[in-house]
Amino acid sequence: MKHTRVPEEERAMAFSMAGGGPSHPEINVTPLIDVLLVLIIIFMIVVTQQERKGLQAEIPEPQSARGTFVDRTIVIQVLGGAKDQVPDVKINQETVAWDQLAGRLREIYRMRADRVAFVRSEDDVDFQYLADAVDIAREAGVEKVGLLGERQ
Repeated sequence: MKHTRVPEEERAMAFSMAGGGPSHPEINVTPLIDVLLVLIIIFMIVVTQQERKGLQAEIPEPQSARGTFVDRTIVIQVLGGAKDQVPDVKINQETVAWDQLAGRLREIYRMRADRVAFVRSEDDVDFQYLADAVDIAREAGVEKVGLLGERQ
């Protein structure tokens, strides 16, 4: 039997084709990154397109260190009465009936450039009456309605 010498290049090729061990598959992550980037862009667009609902609340600035409000500030006060009774409502210090509140506010804001009002309520008043006062003020032309808390 005649023994022939195999060139070095063919021997290396034979070894590499022999399989020398288990294969190690690798995941191609490029398509996954592409999908991730598209989802991020869609999420950013959807978040910026959402309509924001609600009213902006503003706190009145005190005129001086004493904490007195500017006399042009309108404060709608919802004052609690007995349980299961409709609370009283005041505009600053003027008592107004609920059915006349919208008309009185329209009259006040007819000649005003700033259409800002604040609503204050006592703790024992049902929240529905506070919400009704805000709705009536908005219907009467008040553009910004702020909520006031208790004085400390």
